[in-house]
Amino acid sequence: MLPPLILHPFSDPEGPAKLVESSRASMMLQGLLPSGDLSQEDLDRTLVNGRFCEIRMLFYVGKDLVRWIEQCMEQVERDPELRTMNLRFQSFASYLVDDAPEPVREKLKKWGVADFKSIFARALGLNAVFHDAPDQSLLSPDFIRNYYRFADQMYAVLQHQAQFARIPAAEFDFELYASGEYSRMLAKGWEQE
Repeated sequence: MLPPLILHPFSDPEGPAKLVESSRASMMLQGLLPSGDLSQEDLDRTLVNGRFCEIRMLFYVGKDLVRWIEQCMEQVERDPELRTMNLRFQSFASYLVDDAPEPVREKLKKWGVADFKSIFARALGLNAVFHDAPDQSLLSPDFIRNYYRFADQMYAVLQHQAQFARIPAAEFDFELYASGEYSRMLAKGWEQE
């Protein structure tokens, strides 16, 4: 059994509204929705602000994923049998993105996360490049507009940095928790002791 994966909420008070506005701006820029009185410049600014919010959200999800993978690697180092399996950072990244256990996939669906594979891959890709959440002024507007393409490529580069063993889905199991859910579970366990 692997350590639990605990995802912490990223709270940007304006986040959800920015994401909705950004999606609408993107559709307006593509001609799928009428733009009304908004200029191309206004729409682009709204799109870029929303995409930057997405980058920050993914960065913090990636922090949680990297922390989990590092915990898994510590477990591998403590187990003589696991040490012989050529399990690397990339093994666990691939496991999360490509072969997450069914209960984990179901929980993510229940949370409304439809495309967790892209989210996890992009989150890991961004964390392969940024040590801290980048400030918007440090990123070009073109990068922000198209970050998802860059993040997909950064994940691919990360995965090709080392030869690694793939983890069969049935071989390892782990639980997925939101941080609040995990805290409540621990508190309940302590109360029972």
